Amino acid sequence: MTGSDDEARKYAFKLLGYRGRSESELRERLSKKGFPDEVGNRTIDFLKKARYLDDEALADDLKRQAVENRLLGFRAAKAYLLRKGIPAGIAESALTYDEELELQNLKKLLDKKLGSMGNYLSEKEINRLFGFFARRGYSYSLIKKTLKDMKPDEEFDI
Repeated sequence: MTGSDDEARKYAFKLLGYRGRSESELRERLSKKGFPDEVGNRTIDFLKKARYLDDEALADDLKRQAVENRLLGFRAAKAYLLRKGIPAGIAESALTYDEELELQNLKKLLDKKLGSMGNYLSEKEINRLFGFFARRGYSYSLIKKTLKDMKPDEEFDI
């Protein structure tokens, strides 16, 4: 079993060197490595005081990754932050629902998908698009609106 504060700090710095980590994720990793809880608590307190560990800053960075890079919808972005160990309150404050941004991201995603699918979409392919967008965290109404803009003469009953 590992136990010294120096070893725990060294291991925590190694983990933080790869990417940002949330407090809960780092606490879990220290525990898995075999450090006692009190050593883990002291290490996390040290890192927070030294400003190496900041869940709010990490939440902002993860939000940017989720929304801008991965083109996730609001619900999926929130789930992404929670999976990374960000507390629910911090995730809520980091994410604000912006329908216009959601619509822009959904259109970017649609353009990307249409590039590989072609211009004519069968009913089956439209159903697949609905499912794909829903899994990405977009609301039914936004998906329907986006597809309606693409093909205004069709009615989507999904």
